[in-house]
Amino acid sequence: MTWLSRSPPVPGTGGRNRLLFTLLQSVPYLIALAVLVIELTPAHFIYTGPFLTAVPALAAVTLGPRGTTAAAALALAISVTTATYNGAWGTLQVYSNFLALALVSVAGFITSRAMQERRQRELDQIRRIAVAAQEVVLRPVPARMGPLLAGSLCLAAGTGARVGGDLYEAVQTRYGVRMIVGDVRGKGLSAVRAVAVALGAFREAVHYEDDLVEVMNRCAAALRREVAVPGAYGQEVLLEGFTTALIAQVPADPVVQLVNRGHPPPLLLHQGRATPLMPSLPSPPLGLEDLISDLPEKPESYAFHPGDRLLLYTDGVIEARNPDNEFFALPEAMEGIGVGPSPPEFLEQLRQALIRHTGGDLADDVAMILADRFDGTAGSPSGGADVG
Repeated sequence: MTWLSRSPPVPGTGGRNRLLFTLLQSVPYLIALAVLVIELTPAHFIYTGPFLTAVPALAAVTLGPRGTTAAAALALAISVTTATYNGAWGTLQVYSNFLALALVSVAGFITSRAMQERRQRELDQIRRIAVAAQEVVLRPVPARMGPLLAGSLCLAAGTGARVGGDLYEAVQTRYGVRMIVGDVRGKGLSAVRAVAVALGAFREAVHYEDDLVEVMNRCAAALRREVAVPGAYGQEVLLEGFTTALIAQVPADPVVQLVNRGHPPPLLLHQGRATPLMPSLPSPPLGLEDLISDLPEKPESYAFHPGDRLLLYTDGVIEARNPDNEFFALPEAMEGIGVGPSPPEFLEQLRQALIRHTGGDLADDVAMILADRFDGTAGSPSGGADVG
């Protein structure tokens, strides 16, 4: 949803470029139509063989192997139709046209297939690099931390590379388990850089700052320093940039303490009911501190008993829409899954429900941390999941 930067448009994805590419894809069929019109009218004295041969050749450039095959089949059908209509069967010219059309079609198909395979290899390599880059920044949370069993999930909208602008982390400290989720604007390397800055500040501060509010302030300061680097960001970023973030702390006591800076409230599943932990006083996202004078001075506490399940998430979850433009009902989905599955199983079921709801078309990035509180004296969660 938000952050410090807006991703620059990807070459080829602008409206004008898409229109131009669509026109280029139409050229082979327009040529085929022109040849058909010429051959079925008094203008058929014009020699159209070279034009028809160009149809599969041009299709190979923009339409891929299947499109090339379709264009070649169309050109062949037109050749047969026009030869029959004009009574040209038996002439050397007709057979020469068929031979040329066959050779160009085969060459075009082979070339198009090779180009497609090369592009796929390049895309696979880019995705591997992107996944490796993000996994360095967004590592999976530990399965067990103090009184918690945990799991994490991160998905990026509309890409297979999983490089997006959401962040999460969970660290066990002397103050308890501390977790963060955040949402940054943009995707790609600029967003990953911002995520790295925020997470770096969080991972450092959680071990030395006893005040949870101060941990959040350290993250905000790190992002301000990043924006202040001369020439690092454009004017639009400097005017509009901000980050939503939520930091949670689970101490030994049966509570969870929260500092929320403009982020969706976490959900607490207690006795089968999912309840949002709303802040008593809404606070602005990081980067917009100048808009309000009274920032929170201490975290807010909520009951978090053994057997409860806490879900931290980004707005890509609750703002996911189905084809009927309906939002994803996260509390109902959480209640439907319940406390039986382990955190990884729960997140997988939630991911599947989200994909079913959206038809596999996520419009925004998704990041989640699930934390189960269990009775440490029993050595296992109260819900019965295996500590494994």
